[in-house]
Amino acid sequence: MRTGTTTSCSGNTCYCHEFSSQCVACQQVVMPGSRKLEYGGQTWHEHCFLCSSCQQPIGSRSFIPDQRDYYCVPCYESKFAPHCTSCKKSLTKGGVTYRDEPWHKECFVCTGCRAPLAGQQFTSQEEQPYCLKCFRSLYAKKCSGCTKPITGFGGGKYVSFEERHWHQHCFSCSRCATSLVGKGFIPENDQVLCRDCATSL
Repeated sequence: MRTGTTTSCSGNTCYCHEFSSQCVACQQVVMPGSRKLEYGGQTWHEHCFLCSSCQQPIGSRSFIPDQRDYYCVPCYESKFAPHCTSCKKSLTKGGVTYRDEPWHKECFVCTGCRAPLAGQQFTSQEEQPYCLKCFRSLYAKKCSGCTKPITGFGGGKYVSFEERHWHQHCFSCSRCATSLVGKGFIPENDQVLCRDCATSL
């Protein structure tokens, strides 16, 4: 009986070696009924299919092939995916590029108010991104006529004289309100006057 059992096992082993797959990792036969993984025409024992980085069995989890290596998703992201400039975590899809650096959309925010900037108009000051509202309130010159910020966005033009600045449409005589754009003017204390108003003083 022992001999029969041995003969039977021997017969099964020969059959398995002849017709079963061989694990590409350990070079052993993948016995019928055992758990296995197949990919790209190759076969592995489930416990032999390891991540090339952490060396842990990938099992039935998602994996990413890279030439002759296979990575679990966390290892692949850690090793190959770009990392967000702000949070330093892997950037796996989408994102924003600012100053040739990758950002998650949710991490790319205004330096002033922290509002999301992805898909919005923004500007920068000292390489830091700002929404237009924060930039205007923090850095833009103030118009001496209307006191509102002068931004230059939307093709806005302005006039400067000494330390003062005006929106082009605000640069007018302080007395008669005639536009002074492209014309001579006379500064009078904190006012600017057209020639006619200045000579009538």
